Amino acid sequence: MNKPPVQSRRQFLQKAALGGALAGTVSLPLLVNADKLEFPDNLPEWMRAPGGEFGNYGQPSKHEQQVIRWISANPAAPGNGVSWTPLHDLQGTITPNGLHYERHHNGVPQIDPTQHILLIDGMVEQALSFDIESLMRYPMVSRICFIECGGNSNSGWRSNPIQSQAGYAHGLVSNAEWTGIPLKLLLKEAGIQTSAKWVIAEGADAAALNISIPLEKLLDDALLALYQNGERLRPENGYPMRLVLPGWEGILNVKWLRQLRLTDEPIMSRDETSQYTELMPDGSARQFTFINEAKSLITSPSLGMMLPDNPGIYQISGLAWSGRGKITRVEISADGGDSWVDAKLQGPILDKAFTRFSLPWHWQGEYAILQSRATDETGYVQPSREALIENRGKHGFFHYNAIVSWEITEEGDINHVYGF
Repeated sequence: MNKPPVQSRRQFLQKAALGGALAGTVSLPLLVNADKLEFPDNLPEWMRAPGGEFGNYGQPSKHEQQVIRWISANPAAPGNGVSWTPLHDLQGTITPNGLHYERHHNGVPQIDPTQHILLIDGMVEQALSFDIESLMRYPMVSRICFIECGGNSNSGWRSNPIQSQAGYAHGLVSNAEWTGIPLKLLLKEAGIQTSAKWVIAEGADAAALNISIPLEKLLDDALLALYQNGERLRPENGYPMRLVLPGWEGILNVKWLRQLRLTDEPIMSRDETSQYTELMPDGSARQFTFINEAKSLITSPSLGMMLPDNPGIYQISGLAWSGRGKITRVEISADGGDSWVDAKLQGPILDKAFTRFSLPWHWQGEYAILQSRATDETGYVQPSREALIENRGKHGFFHYNAIVSWEITEEGDINHVYGF
């Protein structure tokens, strides 16, 4: 399709139409001649016979089977790959356990919890080991927070915008309630030597993934998680125990945790040298970038959807999150960033957790580019793609958090673009 000239693209809908009262012609279904409406004479089938039997574990409706994780596996290395949370098909802020994103390096281990041990050793006064039964006796706390892979949204570094649905390009992030033991309790019980600065965390998968984490973080808000959204962890999410480091990149939230070794320096493993580091424009390496910066994403309307009513009222909705704290503001633009309007933030607004935002939009059938821009409580503002590339260069792969742009054509089709 031929795009309109730039001048017509920049015709922005008035702020009153974008964010004000839903005045004027409403395109949503209305009850016309409601006094004449009646139910059909015959009751539907499901009202004429008893329903199904009870089940031991609830399952989604058969009519919702299209809401699934999309898997991107590495054919050259079985068990290596990712699965994406379908953010565009979900509402609210809590990700169901069966749709939480996954990143595996060597498959999902099937661990017998009766044989699994957590060892805390290294620069401690007394090495300790814990089995599951002993850990269940410790006081537990719950924390709602997101976990985001450092490689989430990395298609944004490409020269041309990828045409994938929102969750299948940006869905290596999920938000859940995690319940477990504050890790500082276990570390202090082992006795921390004064020279200890780092902790090497290792998982019990076949890759024996290990990575360095500053001790300070583990003494702050880290959890040894045993439960996710109220039930025991699932194997793909770290059963029988995992680390949860609120706000810090996913690779550090080690699943199937088996060892915490305190040291005075990082181990410099594969996943903190050749991976999760980036070449900067000046030739230096950007390393140990633990925190996921503020980010937002419009999930509806987004690619894969269309706007059938022209003109019509549409609800712009999406998610924002920051590893530095609470989201304080989300702005929406319909003209590619020339003008911005504040969206409504749905409460409760939690620290280092998903915040859902929304805004009614009266679309007049004009070309538009929808964007969202998040600000967190530290004052950090989500950057444009141009600003991110100017700062980080064009050789990035990890930690992409730039503004995402959805093009709306006059026909109501939606595409992923890089702004005007």
